[in-house]
Order: sequence, then C-alpha cells, then structure tokens
Amino acid sequence: MADHYEVLGVARDASSDEIKKAYRRLARELHPDVNPGADASERFKLVTHAYDVLSDPKQRQQYDLGGQGGGGFDGGNFGNFGDIFETFFGGGGASRGPRSRRERGQDALIRVEVDLDEVIFGTHRDIEVDTAVVCETCHGSCCQPGTAPVTCDICHGTGSVQRAVRSLLGNVMTSSPCGSCRGYGTIIATPCVTCQGQGRVRARRSVPVDIPAGVDTGLRLQMPGSGEAGPAGGPNGDLYLEIKVRHHDVFSRNGDDLLCTLEVHMADAILGRDVTLNALDGDVHLELRPGTQSSEVLTVKDRGITKLRGNGRGDLKVGIQVVTPTRLDHKERELIQQFAARHKTPEPALGQFQQGLFSKLRDRFLG
Repeated sequence: MADHYEVLGVARDASSDEIKKAYRRLARELHPDVNPGADASERFKLVTHAYDVLSDPKQRQQYDLGGQGGGGFDGGNFGNFGDIFETFFGGGGASRGPRSRRERGQDALIRVEVDLDEVIFGTHRDIEVDTAVVCETCHGSCCQPGTAPVTCDICHGTGSVQRAVRSLLGNVMTSSPCGSCRGYGTIIATPCVTCQGQGRVRARRSVPVDIPAGVDTGLRLQMPGSGEAGPAGGPNGDLYLEIKVRHHDVFSRNGDDLLCTLEVHMADAILGRDVTLNALDGDVHLELRPGTQSSEVLTVKDRGITKLRGNGRGDLKVGIQVVTPTRLDHKERELIQQFAARHKTPEPALGQFQQGLFSKLRDRFLG
C-alpha cells in the first residue's frame, strides 16, 4: 500500500495547511472531470484517501503509529462503517446539491421600560438597536461590486465530492462536502472589503415600536423580521421586547385596576365634601359622604388600565385614610371636648384584634 505522505508529496512532519494545499493542487490536476485518463482516476482515489487519513488528527496519529488510518478494518476503527451506512441510507451517493450561503439571522431580545401612565392607552417608541444589517456596499452578495461568486473548480458547483472508500464490501463511493468551497459550490474570489465577505455589518438602527395598552412587567412582544440580518443577505430574525413597567409613587396596579390611597382630614370625613384628584389620565371627581370611615374604598368605573385582550378598561379604586390631628390649640381642644360630651363617647373597651389600615385596604382593594 502506497505511503500517504508520498502520495501527497509532503514530509511526514507537514502541517495541516501544507497537507491541504498539496491535496487541493493534486485534486485540481487529477479530478476525473479535468483529467479523464484511467491512471489519473486511480491516482485521484489514492490522493483523496490519503488526504482523508492525514487531515484527521486521530487517523493520522494511528497511521503514524503503524495502523492503516482508515484504509482497512481493525478493532479500534469503525469509521468506514459510517460511510457504508451513509451510502445505503441516503448520506452518500447522489449529491443533495450545494448549500446556500444565505441563512436566517439570529433573534434579538431588548428590555423596554415604560411608565404606568403609558400603559393605560399604549405608547410609541423609536428604539435604537445595535445589530447586524445588510451591507450597503455589496447588498448582501458578499462580493466586491462588479464581481460575482465563481464556480468551484473542485466540485464544479455541486458542493460535494465523491470518493472511493475501502470497506468490507469493497470500494464504496461516498459523497461529502467539498473541502475547497465548504459545500457552497461557489468561491468568492474577491470578497467585499466592507463586510469581509459576510454580506452584513454591525450597525445601529432605529426600530419604531407600537407598545399596546395593558402590557405588564415580564410580557414579551414579538416583532417578526426586526432582528439581525442573516449572512449573505439572508432573512432577518425576530426582535423580542421584554416590558418592564416603572414604579409609580402614587398609583399601583392590580390586573387592569389602578389603586391609590386618599388622605382625608377628620372634619371632611365627618361632614363630607367633594374632592378632585389628579389621576394618570386626567382629573377624577369624588364625593365623600358624611361619616366616611378609614379603609373605605371608592370605585371610579372605567378609569383604570385598558385591557390588553378585550374591550374596555379596569377601574380606579381609591382607599380612604382618615387623618387625626396630633396638635390642637386650646380653642380646638375645647370644641372637641364639647363634641365628645354631646355624643357621650363610650369608654374604651377590649375587643377582637383588628388588622392595620393598609391590610384592610388591601383586602378591600382585592376583594
């Protein structure tokens, strides 16, 4: 059996690049489509088999230690069985054609913060995205303007090469991706200098986004085709927006309802009055009935969050907190004493433990 290094015309300590260059030179010279002679065909098979062995680090090491390196059967090498199975079960034989350089771009995820008042009716944003875009110089062709990919002179545009592999069943023809063009069938001889032959470049672009009403923290919005541009002008991936609603100092949210607390002076709670609140979407008018108690909840219909799915809005719920004065002058104290005397305030007495104001408000808000 011929020595693989002699077949390729390289030294035994040749590097992988030297082995690859030798194989490509001999393959161009001996390929059956270029040199139809019988001797050339046999040499081409030897060159291809030698390259298969020496280009694989494990097979080369085995070959250097005295093994056959993929040239026959031994107890530790079952590589040829893979080729046999590929041949009989669709992996070998007829070529499936060259693979496309155009690939779909990757998806992208961006986190977007919105204010609570923007959630009520939705909002529009122009979001700056640092991503891959189609190269404006070559328009995704990967080639320098005025040039085009050339057909690979090894596989002649098929993207694969057939080679004979020795097996228990004799010589078996297998098909594998062309090592010269990497299975594309073409070679870019003059790559675009702007994108280095990738067909895309990194750039910052603005993406207009309509954020619908009713979104909440953690919700993801999908924007098809707004992600990264694919290699060689391939289709864009998708852009996902993850929403975060900023904290508001006054209003909070429970589903589609807005919640807040209104502090009321003791006199207003006793006598009642009309109150105007500055809500997130305009003024809200409330009527405090005489004798209003702490932890009461006043509901204003349809002044909450617009529903994300469906029609209408939630409600605005206002919890009442009656504020008791802590400092009284002499005259005020006399008036309060007179009031207490006329109403005969009962003596304080023990009773069942009552939860705090905010706990009661929470229960009433959510109840």
